[in-house]
Amino acid sequence: MTIRAPSALILGSLACLLASPAASQDITYQPIDPTFGGNPFNSAHLLGIANAQNDFKDPKATTNSSQADIFARQLQSRLLSALSSQIVDAIFGDNPQERGTISFGGQTIDFVRSLTEVTLTITDDDTGEVTTIVVPTFIDVAP
Repeated sequence: MTIRAPSALILGSLACLLASPAASQDITYQPIDPTFGGNPFNSAHLLGIANAQNDFKDPKATTNSSQADIFARQLQSRLLSALSSQIVDAIFGDNPQERGTISFGGQTIDFVRSLTEVTLTITDDDTGEVTTIVVPTFIDVAP
């Protein structure tokens, strides 16, 4: 005795499923990296992943700064700041000078004040490299 009814039923159901129309859509490629047209909000995430995977160590990086090195850098910064304040005061202060020369740390700063501008010439004494900065002056005209 063979039972063919259930297999015929399964085969008929399968034929009905295969005969129905299939729904689909076009597959489009959307890049992830914003450099190539992806979502710009992905950039921070991708950069974080890249930095986490980067095991390169810069041989010139100085991460082991001692307290003395930190103090020396801060002291140098404060001294240069005080010196620049004195230079600005000599050029633009209450009693401005027409010209002057300041030498320190292998550099020479010459300044010349005219009616419309102040010209600063910074010369590196070791290399001879010259940088010129022109600062306009504003003259107050009383009404």
